[in-house]
Amino acid sequence: RANGEALTSLITSQGLLCIHWMKVRSKDWWERVVLLEFNNEEWKQNFRITRQSFMKLCALMESLMAPKDVTVRAPVPLIMRVAVVLYKLVSCAEYRVVANQFGISRSSVKKFVYLFCKGMVQGPIKQPICTPTEAEAEEIARRFEVSHHIPQIMGLIDGTHIPILPPSDCYKDFVNRKGRPSYMLLLTTNSGKNKYFIHTIYIYIKYICNSIQFYLYSPNSQQQSSRWTIVGKDTILLIVGDPAYPLLDLLIKGYSNSPRLTPEQKSFNTFLSSVRVRVEMTFGLLKPRWRVLLKRRDFHLTFMSTMIATCYALHDFCQKDWEHASSSYVKRIFSLFCAKQFLKCAFQPSKQEGKVIKMSHFHVNVNIQSLKY
Repeated sequence: RANGEALTSLITSQGLLCIHWMKVRSKDWWERVVLLEFNNEEWKQNFRITRQSFMKLCALMESLMAPKDVTVRAPVPLIMRVAVVLYKLVSCAEYRVVANQFGISRSSVKKFVYLFCKGMVQGPIKQPICTPTEAEAEEIARRFEVSHHIPQIMGLIDGTHIPILPPSDCYKDFVNRKGRPSYMLLLTTNSGKNKYFIHTIYIYIKYICNSIQFYLYSPNSQQQSSRWTIVGKDTILLIVGDPAYPLLDLLIKGYSNSPRLTPEQKSFNTFLSSVRVRVEMTFGLLKPRWRVLLKRRDFHLTFMSTMIATCYALHDFCQKDWEHASSSYVKRIFSLFCAKQFLKCAFQPSKQEGKVIKMSHFHVNVNIQSLKY
């Protein structure tokens, strides 16, 4: 007893006495406003998905995020945990702001975000984001040919940068061409019926690697068995890139701007640009939807790639559930979005082979134009 009184006296003298067991917090916004009053439009404004899709996502993450049985106090329910994560990813809010909004602690917000993102990467993410099979790639190429009259196109590629908080010991390794630390991402996407799907993403930590070198070592650079003869040239399935990429036997781009371009070459560039703009539309829809990608966040460097991959997986989840933006918003993004990544190329492999393939597609485009007139 004497020792206990001495310990209490010591704690009291140093100001470490526990004043309360648990802080008073309000969950009114979640329990009364969101669950009882929100309609689908308000769900999409705050969580980017409707209530029905939200429940599907909760079912997908139940085995990974369901609370354990405890006897101390009531655990945070699964649907609230998922809502906390979505609210964090769709906004630029700090842990403190999200915690106050849902009436929980900051440590709980961080715990749920890390648990959700790591669980998504280890399990469900493998379903929405994966390299298409040969049959799926051929179907994608068929859709592109029907909509844009260019054969053997299976996807579009572009790059972007996600701001990060770099380590102090190797800061320069993460600095991009604008002098800001970031992760470099390469994304290949396809589209169909007004939906923009991401089927592969590559996250590279250090900017010093050239984007084309990064692409050549990715799985997309492997040769496919599906081939089609175009104007006498045996052509594999291709990916469309912007002018920063070199001509390859598996990557095609338009002619460089020049006053010497013929009308046919300008027409070919127009057709190819109408295809490639869809990958920019994907970035234009993805970053405003998951605004955590727009600014430098307080996530640890080693966790950033997991968070980025989770946002891309959630984007595909929304697209497949038709949780896309309104047509007016898409048009506005299309007119305003112009963040093109003109990355320098260190070398030009297989350039001659790429020229032959582009010439084959050019002749196909000329034949199509002649049929119209």
